[in-house]
Amino acid sequence: MRFKEFREKAGLSQREVGKKLGVSDSAVCLWEREQGGSFPRASMLPEIAKLYGVTVDELLSNEQDAEIPKKDT
Repeated sequence: MRFKEFREKAGLSQREVGKKLGVSDSAVCLWEREQGGSFPRASMLPEIAKLYGVTVDELLSNEQDAEIPKKDT
C-alpha cells in the first residue's frame, strides 16, 4: 500500500491527516510503515482515498509505477 506516497503528494502531514480523520498521527504513521505496521479499518478507506484525491483501488495498489495524481491546492 502506498499511504505515505499519496499523503505526501496531497501535501499533508501525518498530524493533519490524523486530525481530519479523527485518529492519532501515530496511527497514520503505523499505516505507512513498510513492515510491522497496521492498517486502517476498511470503513475508513473511502474517506482516506477522498482526502488524498485517489480511488480506494489506487490507495491499496502496490504498483509503484502508477501515476500518482497531485491534489490541487
